[in-house]
Amino acid sequence: MNTEIIVALIAFFGTLCGSAGGILVANKLVNYRIEQLEKKVEKHNNVVERVALLERDEKTIFYRLDEHTAAISDIQKDI
Repeated sequence: MNTEIIVALIAFFGTLCGSAGGILVANKLVNYRIEQLEKKVEKHNNVVERVALLERDEKTIFYRLDEHTAAISDIQKDI
């Protein structure tokens, strides 16, 4: 009967170690994938900021273009 208990304890600890090892490996994989997603989100946020700056600059350019077009029209009227 003692050998049955010892075998059961060895099986229990083997199962416990295997489960703990599997959890740790899965946790590392999840953490790695989260880090990769964070990098992608950071790249996306940088693109969004750059697009916002481009849109602001575009408005300025169109405003200046309108000013220049008006000035050219005024010059053409005087000619």
